[in-house]
Amino acid sequence: MQALTNTVEQVPAPQWMEWRNEHGAVVLDVREPMEWTMGILPGAQKMAMSTIARDWQSLDPQIPILVVCRTGSRSAGVSRALAGAGFTKVANMVGGMAALGLA
Repeated sequence: MQALTNTVEQVPAPQWMEWRNEHGAVVLDVREPMEWTMGILPGAQKMAMSTIARDWQSLDPQIPILVVCRTGSRSAGVSRALAGAGFTKVANMVGGMAALGLA
């Protein structure tokens, strides 16, 4: 996956569900397995950051994706990379799970 600089929508953490529902999006949780034990958003697809370079092609680039991590840093990078790879609508959850008190 080639990371390109593209504009990625920034979604405040408290508005994640509204954005997901509005866009019919997949929520992609890129935290590592040990972090998932602290809580995961309902319906989120898990794809650890450590495996994303190998597994990202299993995602449908036509379906909107909201990427989430613990604080919003890793998800920001993954969001930019997916947008650069041609995904049509990608967003980053600002503040991540920590902003929801789940990290």
